[in-house]
Amino acid sequence: MSPSTPFDDAAARVAAGADHHAEAHQLVALLTPEEKLGCLDGDLRFWPGMFDMLAGGYTSRSWPAAVVARLGIPGIQFADGPRGCVISPATAFPVSMARGASFDPHLEERIGDAIGAELRAKGATYTGAVCLNLLRHPGWGRAQETYGEDPHHVGELAAALTRGLQRHVMACMKHFALNSMENARFKVDVTIDDRALHEVYLPHFRRVATEGVASVMSAYNSVNGEWCGENATLLRTILREEWAWDGFVTSDFTFGLRDPVKSVHAGLNIEMPFQQQRAQALPAAAADGTLDLNVVDELNVEIVATLLRFAPQIRTQPPASVVACDAHIDLAYEAAVSSMVLLSNDGILPLQATEVASIAVLGRLAAIPNLGDHGSSNVFPPSTSTPLDGIRSALPQATITHHATDASIAVGADAVIVIVGTTKYDEGEFLDQDEIASLGYLFPAQDHPELGWANDAERDAAYAKLAGKPAAEDPPDGHHAQVSGATFDIAGGDRRSLRLHPVDEALIAAATAVSDRVIVGVMGGSAFVMPWLSTVSAALMLWYPGMEGGRAMADVLLGTVEPGGRLPFAVPTSEDHLVAFDPDATTTTYDLLHGQWKLDADGNAAHLPFGFGLSYTTFVLDEPLAASTATGSAGVAVTVHNTGDRAGSTVVQVYGSVEGSAFERPPRRLVGFRKVGLDAGTSTSMTIPLDLDQLRVRIAAGWHTEPLPVTLHVGQHAADNAHRLTLPPPN
Repeated sequence: MSPSTPFDDAAARVAAGADHHAEAHQLVALLTPEEKLGCLDGDLRFWPGMFDMLAGGYTSRSWPAAVVARLGIPGIQFADGPRGCVISPATAFPVSMARGASFDPHLEERIGDAIGAELRAKGATYTGAVCLNLLRHPGWGRAQETYGEDPHHVGELAAALTRGLQRHVMACMKHFALNSMENARFKVDVTIDDRALHEVYLPHFRRVATEGVASVMSAYNSVNGEWCGENATLLRTILREEWAWDGFVTSDFTFGLRDPVKSVHAGLNIEMPFQQQRAQALPAAAADGTLDLNVVDELNVEIVATLLRFAPQIRTQPPASVVACDAHIDLAYEAAVSSMVLLSNDGILPLQATEVASIAVLGRLAAIPNLGDHGSSNVFPPSTSTPLDGIRSALPQATITHHATDASIAVGADAVIVIVGTTKYDEGEFLDQDEIASLGYLFPAQDHPELGWANDAERDAAYAKLAGKPAAEDPPDGHHAQVSGATFDIAGGDRRSLRLHPVDEALIAAATAVSDRVIVGVMGGSAFVMPWLSTVSAALMLWYPGMEGGRAMADVLLGTVEPGGRLPFAVPTSEDHLVAFDPDATTTTYDLLHGQWKLDADGNAAHLPFGFGLSYTTFVLDEPLAASTATGSAGVAVTVHNTGDRAGSTVVQVYGSVEGSAFERPPRRLVGFRKVGLDAGTSTSMTIPLDLDQLRVRIAAGWHTEPLPVTLHVGQHAADNAHRLTLPPPN
């Protein structure tokens, strides 16, 4: 048994009830000045680390920072998410937007537990899996990594993921803040007033902060003229002072800082993932007095205190057998089923297996794995079920034909399934070679004595490894980059249109021209404008459905299970009805309205409203009543009846409005929801907790509740006006 270290002794005292900050102060006092500065960035030299990452290291290892072996301080071992452990192979779950469609925090907590266990089994102790930037516009390239457009909904799902993850690893919520554009993320400045910032774009972050999340990752963009990685308003005034949050802040990778000394004073704890700007600038700044060494100590205490708080998780490592185990693969299947949204259905679904002798499957996406973005969230599972795989497995007795583009195979088929949508080349994380080159000044020189190559042999070996990296596939024209002779995929970035590809819309039209039994499955990470929806017999939102998506889709089509999803955003009839979105913007302004709220405020009916989704059965809600929850908070009591002839689920949603308000507001906003599953002909009564803080107004750096009645709208989607009740003005 190895002897205990100073960190071990401090962790034992914390476990016995000692204050983790007091213990951290004592440990930090033992650090040398060099160690204190060394904890404020990654532990790997820049150029060897960068080449390792480019050659495939991002999905094969964790990334260390703040390790002080002399004192036993474990530091952090970073690995990403959020659709699974990126140290592959691992279980690939549906993307976060799909899981947002489940409206099921309990399911998301279980997924967080599974991802956390796999991360820890792979050696990671810290993950950037909690992505919760608000979906301001569906064109955002990384929309798939968050949960939707509504702050309350996003906050509850992200808090659930955090709870699950943090049974095993420290979780990081990102990207703080206002990071809802991809192509311009390194250059755009977002202007926002205090009301929109605190009422719209921060409530979900605050919700996860109250859940005890270990860390925050700053965003690349700037807010009100200050880069997020050195924005004291965000990192000190809001996080530390107003929210009293306890944890540490890391930068987004490589391009997260512009002024390393300023970032220290602003409250950013660790520059990730390498020794980069701070390693070059901080020693000299400490020597000449421009770096406040008291702030350096403060940042180190916050890091070490968090490590002490999570020492039990850091010390415990599940066996390797937990990775992609049967239970986790089953959970990926359950998540896919719970996420799929039935958008339309003329009665063709569910298909009856005994009545389907021939099926025509159309579309380029039916026969390929399509799990989503191939950037930092990429996961490589041990196997993948495509839509075609799922259909063939579920209907072994049927004649199944497939073609990417030829709709003539649909003639005479008992059912026609058309799979359309987007891939990693249409939306996802984006790197522009010219822009990266323009930011090269942030990198140390390759011959830097501490941050560059140790010798020529190390450099030559790294270049050779990078040049020999096999391309995952042959990317389409315009979607590849060359680095030292190696070819890399470039994901699609932001979408410039919310329509399907013209070839997809043409394929749907060709299929409906020869068959009246056309079912469309849409793959993607966000909303599509769907002028074709009324022309097909049924449509299903599949998302990027994870490794078990094909099997889940087939079972949904056959009614073995029911589609459990509801839309986590509004689908407009025209994208002109949404906020303006310019992927190339260098400046933009965020205000109070977007998505369903803007549609409501402008009087434009959604094609499909927020929270919408069909079931294979029907539900009726009794008249709701105001109630109190078990904790004494406000709630709504309602009885739900399954009035159909089969089991199913619905999501009861509560929207609040303040009629006669003196302030501009969303006409109504989500304040509570709960998913419920019922057998045919059964009922249940439940109380839905309400987050009425969503209706507060931010005035003069404080919160104001208007002394007016609150109208609650209770239904099964945002446009469902089935029930209303009024709460009296607050005391």
